[in-house]
Amino acid sequence: MNVRFAILGAGRIGQVHARAVASVRNAQLIAVAEPFAEAAKAVQEEFGCDIRTIDEIAASDDVDAVAICTPTDTHADLIEQFVNAGKAVFCEKPIDLDIERVRACLTHVQAKSGRLMLGFNRRFDPDFMALKSAIDDGKIGDVEMVTITSRDPSPPPYDYITRSGGIFRDMTIHDFDVARWILDEEITSVQAAASVLTDPKIKELGDYDSANLILTTASGKQCTINNSRRATYGYDQRIEVHGSLGSVRAENQREANIEIAGEGGYERPPLLNFFMTRYVKAYANEIEAFVQAVANDSPMPVTGEDGLRALELAEAALKSVETGQSIYPC
Repeated sequence: MNVRFAILGAGRIGQVHARAVASVRNAQLIAVAEPFAEAAKAVQEEFGCDIRTIDEIAASDDVDAVAICTPTDTHADLIEQFVNAGKAVFCEKPIDLDIERVRACLTHVQAKSGRLMLGFNRRFDPDFMALKSAIDDGKIGDVEMVTITSRDPSPPPYDYITRSGGIFRDMTIHDFDVARWILDEEITSVQAAASVLTDPKIKELGDYDSANLILTTASGKQCTINNSRRATYGYDQRIEVHGSLGSVRAENQREANIEIAGEGGYERPPLLNFFMTRYVKAYANEIEAFVQAVANDSPMPVTGEDGLRALELAEAALKSVETGQSIYPC
């Protein structure tokens, strides 16, 4: 089955997903909806798709699925609209910044027997998938401790910070999902500390740029997460998992996987710059997994419930910072 797509939103992440759709066998980009004509035209010219309105796409017989890449505050309404229209829905995280709105949306999806996948792309990174396979194959025994390092090269624009929901709902939310995926248990305790160390303006906007977290499961497994909005050396994305028989580690990706030795010592090329280059293959794998689920009518590999759990952990982290206490998420 060839899955015919429409992209809703032609901004940075919409363009990433348009390229991912174009790279996947059995996927075809039919249309894009975008209020800014220049951005819509750029996608149209690169991929040869139509420009349509959101309502036109909902009514289109030649569109099987949509990728929602619009601002967060539109996600829940669009999910419901396209589930009502009988389309499969891929949506960037989060569904909404309000937990009750997320729950209401998921109830609607279930009532309509809708097909929804959330965009947690890091589960589909080849190195992280290999790490998870090593765990599932028993190569390190029982998982005991997980360490996730996730640092951005620089903070996002100020206007983005004001509408992103903050570092925990926007940045750490990916790490919460990865932690659940690797631990394979629900997290029962969240302890977080956060500061503003890169730019005082971020504090004025009510957010943080540096955070450390400890997550614990009912069985006692632990995950530590380290976040920063300033990594002068590049996009820092690493995972290490310690188990009863050993450990497994996924390292950073670089512009080239070489090492040069000389009189001055050892040199390696710089890290990939940001998510658009670091996770190119992950985005393609993610869309391919969605296409396979739609074509085969099989379960979605990442669900709306996964999105809800990650958002609950983000809320718990924020409350932990505010109270200085460990929080037990609902």
